[in-house]
Amino acid sequence: MDFNPTFQTTHAGSLPHTEIDDGLCRWLLDVVDIPAWPQLPRRSFRESIYNQYSAGLPGLVVDSVNERIYLDTSGDLTGALETFYQRCLWDEVESFALGRDEAIGFSRLLECLRVAPGEWAKGQVMGPFSFGLTVTDQNLRATLYNETLADTIVKNIAMKARWQVRQLRAVRPKVLICVDEPYMVSWGSAYVNVSLEQVRAMLEEVLEAIHREGALAGVHCCGNTDWSVLLSTSIDFLNLDAYNCLEQLALYPEELRAFLDRGGVVAWGIVPNTEDIYHETPRSLAQRLWRGLEGIEATAKGRGVKLSAADFAERSLITPSCGLGPSTPEIAVRVLDSLRETAEEARRGG
Repeated sequence: MDFNPTFQTTHAGSLPHTEIDDGLCRWLLDVVDIPAWPQLPRRSFRESIYNQYSAGLPGLVVDSVNERIYLDTSGDLTGALETFYQRCLWDEVESFALGRDEAIGFSRLLECLRVAPGEWAKGQVMGPFSFGLTVTDQNLRATLYNETLADTIVKNIAMKARWQVRQLRAVRPKVLICVDEPYMVSWGSAYVNVSLEQVRAMLEEVLEAIHREGALAGVHCCGNTDWSVLLSTSIDFLNLDAYNCLEQLALYPEELRAFLDRGGVVAWGIVPNTEDIYHETPRSLAQRLWRGLEGIEATAKGRGVKLSAADFAERSLITPSCGLGPSTPEIAVRVLDSLRETAEEARRGG
């Protein structure tokens, strides 16, 4: 799929709202070029991004009182594992649907998309690396370190991603799916004992599933990480917090050059998702972005890599720096309203 967005806009997904009505849906369709279905973590515990992608996992325990999920391995999981793998083997994608109680924003936006013109839509899933580090077993051990559980987590997320693509492609011909990996900021530290090969294998299984359904796949990381790891995978787009981390991305000019050469797109999260938005203007944000791109060009030149700021023009999206779930409705509105003007300023070269 040819994708040359030239500073089109989209967003990470989460919003601070507790309900979604037709007005909010229509606003989301109007305010960004590529609408993303809204996750509403403040609506209920069941809408948390980890709970949203946990249904169907063998051993799953949902503790609504303490607002916690975990995978209980104390009993015999043989039957549950057999059932799970049969669903995967028989390609029962519909059985991995997101429930309305866990993702009401998905079904509501889907209804709006059915009657609205447009080509693109965006979905998102929790990344397997971050899920496995955050969701534990009954002994508070990260499930990522249980080989059997880790495999079911990857396959569960991959199937839920495929289900999303099928639903979205029924109303929009072109679909982006972003794999959210906030804990990639921890990879490589002494506290995370996971090899590079394991990280890539987990991500690639999810990315391949998305590609199989005819959608473009990307990864979102809202902090600094080893960007070479993500750029070397089969992602079609990389979404980062460019407001705070663009300078660190400049350290990887060779990897960026190769990424652009194979058609990759960078989704620059240049619009802050905090009160910083009140201290910025679309022009100041566009200028901040172009200064960062010029910094990438300077670093690349110093390493003998041909990579200019202008090379990114057609290969760029503009997004908020991260999800808007932790913010307030007022900040969320200000951020998303600023996106389009920031994109327009960016097209003019800041």
